[in-house]
Amino acid sequence: MTTTTHTPASGTAEKKTGPWLALLLAGGFEVGYALSVNGSQGFTNLVWSIVAVVFFLLTLFFLSVALKGIDVGIGYAVWAGIGAIGAALLGPVFFDETLTMTKAFWLAVIIGGVVWLKLADSPKLTAHQTDSEPGASDQQS
Repeated sequence: MTTTTHTPASGTAEKKTGPWLALLLAGGFEVGYALSVNGSQGFTNLVWSIVAVVFFLLTLFFLSVALKGIDVGIGYAVWAGIGAIGAALLGPVFFDETLTMTKAFWLAVIIGGVVWLKLADSPKLTAHQTDSEPGASDQQS
């Protein structure tokens, strides 16, 4: 019988990387969903409607996979941010939409928030916060 063992360091890295990759995929499918819903013209265009349903199912699947390893508040905010930014940036490419400087500024604010949320979930920051909590040195003995 063969067993596979993982070192704790690689197991921890995989536990953090996998959910974030699933969340990025979910965000990409969310962008596709938003754009295809717009293209479906109120679900009156059959092809765009089918594409929208497929993207919808894929985004929900990958979001659910991601939320197994990421707090729901952070995961949902990042997912929604990716969808909003992607739709806003690609809307003018595929449809008759505009991207003004004001919209671009607020998209940058969203991007900054998503980056800070990711950083808040980073192992280094989590370890630093645990080490700096009162009584943390007593618990490490």
